[in-house]
This record gives sequence, structure tokens and C-alpha cells, in this order.
Amino acid sequence: MVSNSHDFIRPTNEAELAHLESLVREEYDRNHPGETFDDMKRRLSFSKEDQGLYRDWMALAGARAEAASAASPVALAG
Repeated sequence: MVSNSHDFIRPTNEAELAHLESLVREEYDRNHPGETFDDMKRRLSFSKEDQGLYRDWMALAGARAEAASAASPVALAG
């Protein structure tokens, strides 16, 4: 997935961040044998590669959250 470094997900609080991460954590762990999503997060402060990887995974999480939101009907007040 290609990402723009100026266009990434900015969760509004810790609960939203945890929810977004939960949407991709298992898949990341499955696709990166020998390391975990949390391993990648620990390296964020000093690894530009991991910063970009995290940004890409969070963009995927954002897209999944948006798709789930669009799929569930919202009751409109009448």
C-alpha cells in the first residue's frame, strides 16, 4: 500500500487508537513471523522504515473502520 507521509490517520483518543490497531494487529502478526505489531511499535521512535510501515497499516485500519461504518446503517432522527 502506498501512503503519503502527509496523509495519515490521527486518532482522537487512546480508545480510538486501540480500536484501529485491533483491526490490523492479528493480520500484521500473521504476516510477519517472528515479530509482533508491538515489536514494530517499539521501534517507531528510531526507525523511519517502521514509521512508514505503521502509517501504512494504520491507513488500512482506517479504511476498514470506514468501510465497517458505512456498512452499518445509522438511524436518522425524524
